[in-house]
Amino acid sequence: MHLDRNLLVRTTRGCYLLAAISLLGWIGLFTSRTATGAPPNILWITVEDMSPRLGCYGDHTVPTPNIDQLATESVRYTRAFGVYGVCSPNRHTLILGMYPTSTGAMAMRTWKRTAALDQIKDPKLLAIPTYEATPPPLAHCFTQYLRAAGYYCTNNVKTDYQFRDPITAWDESSNKAHWRNRPAADTPFFSVFNYTVTHESGTFQQRSPIVVEPSKVTLPPYYPDRPLLRQDLARHYDNIAMLDRQVGDLLKQLREDQLLKNTIIFFFSDHGDGLPRMKRWVYDSGIQVPLLIRYPDQQQGGTVNEELVSFVDFAPSVLSLTGIPIPGHMQGQAFLGSQQQPARKYIYAARDRMDPAPETIRAVRDKRFKYVRNYRTDLPYIGFIPYRDRAAGMKDLLQLIEQQKLGPDQWQFSAQKKPLEELYDTHNDPHEIHNLAADPRHLEKLAELRSAHLNWTAKTRDLGHLEETELIKKLWPPAGIQPTTASPTISWQESRRKGKPLMISLQCATEGASIAYRLSKSSRWLLYNKPFSVSGAGTVSTMAIRLGWKPSPTVEKKFP
Repeated sequence: MHLDRNLLVRTTRGCYLLAAISLLGWIGLFTSRTATGAPPNILWITVEDMSPRLGCYGDHTVPTPNIDQLATESVRYTRAFGVYGVCSPNRHTLILGMYPTSTGAMAMRTWKRTAALDQIKDPKLLAIPTYEATPPPLAHCFTQYLRAAGYYCTNNVKTDYQFRDPITAWDESSNKAHWRNRPAADTPFFSVFNYTVTHESGTFQQRSPIVVEPSKVTLPPYYPDRPLLRQDLARHYDNIAMLDRQVGDLLKQLREDQLLKNTIIFFFSDHGDGLPRMKRWVYDSGIQVPLLIRYPDQQQGGTVNEELVSFVDFAPSVLSLTGIPIPGHMQGQAFLGSQQQPARKYIYAARDRMDPAPETIRAVRDKRFKYVRNYRTDLPYIGFIPYRDRAAGMKDLLQLIEQQKLGPDQWQFSAQKKPLEELYDTHNDPHEIHNLAADPRHLEKLAELRSAHLNWTAKTRDLGHLEETELIKKLWPPAGIQPTTASPTISWQESRRKGKPLMISLQCATEGASIAYRLSKSSRWLLYNKPFSVSGAGTVSTMAIRLGWKPSPTVEKKFP
């Protein structure tokens, strides 16, 4: 079931509010219940820059007992994919349930400058201002629907959504955010804990205790066998061992709080390994992630699910699990819960500008074959990415490229131009090295996936072919100047009976704006979804937020 525009109500002051938010009681009718009779808690354990290098996925290079134990109690997904090989566009996808190519969130990154961008020489790139991705006005962070349904939502700690963090998305978003801070023990929660120990930067120097000797790791064939590449991969495994201990500590907290009986646990990475030819690429090495989902009763624990799952499906699936209707703007499909849809035939991926490196690549994958469309055939694969080039192994690779000493399986590093199309048989060629696009035996599959790609770009209105200066004008018409959300208005109705509470109403004239408020002596911003009562004298502060726009100024008003 989807929310469509017919479920939207317009206030007399022109502010659009989601009926799913306004009608809190209506949402409650659909909320799922656990065996205890309570709505399910949901915990996301997210990690960074890690492919499925875990014992439960058959990689025993480093022990991961805590995650492997979780796997025995979970459904293990073998075909889960991000939509990008890098974090920010993926996090945008996760929080909205929309493709970054539809909202202007494609480039890495848009809304703030990084140190790498100081090294830009291209005048076109220098002319690009910072900007925020701007989804349609009726799109909201999916946690907002959870908050409206009574969930306490916490994020510890990374956001990086390609737009500034809306205060309506979370009850808490900080390194102290925790389900333990919710107002009552029976308040359902959605909590995210993000672990960074496996991030790409962890290979730049030794941070974790040495567990794996470089001589013991297995290098993929798109790497030459070089000591520095072995060193970087071994460090990555060392960091995975540290991650496992951190995950174990968090699961211990959940057990101590006796919450396993009514909590659904997701464990996944934000994209593939943070190593060369992995992170930032549309090959499986860059977009495939581990995904474990544990249910309160360990339903299907230890089983394997081989269906295709995309990050764009996560937000609608969480709403489906909690019984909240899926909004019509979401482009993903629920693979769990009461609104589950049939299994996917394809997943889609993309690559666009990475800091100073321009690019436009699109990909589509079924269970076996991967199609890649290169729209900038004039560009080399690796590009100029100073942050990535800090890794010792990458520095070594760049020297080998210059010396023309790479072998045939490393052609993607050395190629100075790209073919228009690539096709890979991931069963027989899991590292996606042997391009079958010109093989007459695979012309039918090539045509099928090419068509799927073109249909997807049309259906989702892919914005990736616009110059970023033109993209900004499309996001913020007509001149590309960021609008500001209208200031909310505050009104109240006094009771005719002395001593009765006031009913306070908040409104905003900006279409799709969400409203946050807080009362005197409160530090936490609450999500406004319907008029609320107050007693005694005090002050109400309020702010309106439209994603991709500047938030409104804070408005304060004293009430008698």
